[in-house]
Amino acid sequence: MLFYLSQMVLAHVKNTPWQGMLSFLRLFSYITFRSAGAAVTALALSLWLGPRMIIWLKESKWGQNYEDRAQEIGQFPGRPSGKRGTPTMGGLMMVLVLDVTTMLWAQWNTQIQLVAMTVVVLCFLGFIDDYAKITRQNSDGVQEFIKLWVQGALALFIAFYLWRLPSTTELISQVMVPFYKYPVAEGACGAVLGIILTALTIVGSSNAVNLTDGLDGLAIGCTAIVSFVFLVLTYLAANAKTAAYLQIPHVQGAGELTVFCAAMIGTSLGFMWFNSHPAQVFMGDTGSLPLGGVLGMIAVLIHQPLVLALAGGVFVAEAGSVILQRSWFKFTRYRYGQGRRIFLMAPLHHHFEKLGWHESQVVSRFYILCVLCAVVALSTLKIR
Repeated sequence: MLFYLSQMVLAHVKNTPWQGMLSFLRLFSYITFRSAGAAVTALALSLWLGPRMIIWLKESKWGQNYEDRAQEIGQFPGRPSGKRGTPTMGGLMMVLVLDVTTMLWAQWNTQIQLVAMTVVVLCFLGFIDDYAKITRQNSDGVQEFIKLWVQGALALFIAFYLWRLPSTTELISQVMVPFYKYPVAEGACGAVLGIILTALTIVGSSNAVNLTDGLDGLAIGCTAIVSFVFLVLTYLAANAKTAAYLQIPHVQGAGELTVFCAAMIGTSLGFMWFNSHPAQVFMGDTGSLPLGGVLGMIAVLIHQPLVLALAGGVFVAEAGSVILQRSWFKFTRYRYGQGRRIFLMAPLHHHFEKLGWHESQVVSRFYILCVLCAVVALSTLKIR
């Protein structure tokens, strides 16, 4: 909105005495300026809206007045008490801030439309899940297969839409992998693989962030770190000369995703102010599902879906621990008549809690690992 207003004003005052005085409005045409503005705006809105949202959630009785599933299964030596009474659905604030900031600072193109749709759809899905938990006062929300069906339908729609749109078809039909500058699959075979990879990236990322959201500040802090990685990648992918020099895919219009990533960073930092231990509010599935899904969406839109697996290594480890734990338990129960576990508890952060690590200790160390994963992801820019 601000970009279009600035351009309209500049066009109106052209060849008038006001032209020189209002020349600073040309700053709005620079992605770097609008990205910085988006980050600051999102942070300021989050800090202003946070206390008001927390009060509203408490008055609406949208709180976690039940023990979460992890606490139900077993006590943790490093966690002296449960998290009952903390308001949830803080993701509503995050989505509101993210959408408002994006509308203010970004240009409206195909990429922004797709990420905005992803955020809204997955936020609605997460809201239904959180609302079911609150009304039932237990940790049983929407059934897993229903969530997977909705996420899968959204991801496949996006994949086919990008494939059929002439300007974005290469994002699907050419499959790129980290540390290699040429497509590993093209044509019809590439399209099939690309559609599958796109769907797995969006669905997998959405659920991985959701599984990571089990400790105060863990998921949102890692989201901020991964968002910074994609802020760099989107900015480079949007510049034809830089992309050619680094031998990475150039994507027309991806610069607006840089503005969106900056808004995500500001929103994440603002929410972390209230979500850090001891948390004043939880994001719930209302926040974790759209945040994860949009990270996958951004990775697809800059033709680097597998880089997300590197940048979001903590998310991958969290989701992988759940898959391994469930698979091994079912296999050993079928084979030996009694289920066995690989980890003391899954997702992975609960395993370390069971070992006696304090909640804040787990979160801090996972942040360190997430930063290391971010460095590895950024190294793909030069090691090709």
